[in-house]
Amino acid sequence: MKKFVLAAALTAAASTAFAGQPADPIIEAPVIIEEAGSSSGGIVLPLILLAVVAAALAD
Repeated sequence: MKKFVLAAALTAAASTAFAGQPADPIIEAPVIIEEAGSSSGGIVLPLILLAVVAAALAD
């Protein structure tokens, strides 16, 4: 009889531990690293082309 009461008590204690919904898993957002662009942006190539055209016209 003692084993039955002990088993019933352990079963009751274990069932209350799992009551309710489990907590949602915490998913961290991935870290995205962007390469820093130069401050001049896309102005370098047109300036080089302008210099080449100016040098060609100067000759």
